[in-house]
Amino acid sequence: MEIQPLIFEKEIIELEKKINELKNLTDIGEADLHNEIENLVKKLNKAKENIYKNLTPAQKVMVARHPNRPYTLDYIKLIFTDFIELHGDRLFRDDPAIVGGVAKFESDYVVVIGHQKGRNTKENIYRNFGMAHPEGYRKALRLFKEAAKFNRAIITFVDTPGAYPGIGAEERGQAEAIAKNVMEMAGLPVPVITVISGEGGSGGALGIAIANKVLMLEHSIYSVISPEGCASILWKDASYSEKAAEYLKLTAEDIIKFKVIDEIIPEPFGGAHRNHIETATNVAEVIKKHLNELKKMTSDELINQRIDKFRNIGVFGE
Repeated sequence: MEIQPLIFEKEIIELEKKINELKNLTDIGEADLHNEIENLVKKLNKAKENIYKNLTPAQKVMVARHPNRPYTLDYIKLIFTDFIELHGDRLFRDDPAIVGGVAKFESDYVVVIGHQKGRNTKENIYRNFGMAHPEGYRKALRLFKEAAKFNRAIITFVDTPGAYPGIGAEERGQAEAIAKNVMEMAGLPVPVITVISGEGGSGGALGIAIANKVLMLEHSIYSVISPEGCASILWKDASYSEKAAEYLKLTAEDIIKFKVIDEIIPEPFGGAHRNHIETATNVAEVIKKHLNELKKMTSDELINQRIDKFRNIGVFGE
């Protein structure tokens, strides 16, 4: 998979190019350049570490939106087995922007649901760029209720700019669909774990993110509005998005301080888009840890813990 470079990755891209050139020369037998390659690899790893440890909020937004980041279907393929996708909300239609179904995680069957973006223009149009319609949230709710009926844990993956704001979506009750999901998820009698894997955009994220444990990938973002939208409202100019990204406190490092999330999942140096397998392995390990803890709780304890968790967000004393 060809990695699309970000503007701050110039040094990384140049080093990767040099390494590939030397590898090609070695492969065709023109020279033995293993020592030079090894030195460049060390330099590359150091560059990735230095750059990705010092990303600005605006750069984190770019990484979170990277088109090569793993999406829900990638995580399902790498973490789960025996996945059976279930379609439709039984009211209007199937929404490809949200995928979900039954799968096996370790030794247990679970329900897994998440936003799904596309890798190219055709796929993104089909997936509506990961922006769900009301029927997407109603499909998710149908699967939540199925999980409760069969006592299966729920794992959700959030990666959306936000719920789709089009006329059709509003006509079919976008706000009501999200609000109902928030209410119904609060009372689910089974363990619920959410992973913010890319963009956690506003109500579009919350519609599948009322969980006992909310986890966040290191370079993902979680915010009430996009930096561009915030800049357009506050400064009447979307070009102030970099400033807005800083003020919104949307990075994992910021949000864990506010106790909105429970844990940050580390990404490989260079971001999740550079190594899907290592990223998925990290995600699986953290999910397993929290799921094992939640499985020890009764249904009432799960519900009360989830409600208390969200009620306490933003509470402070003087």
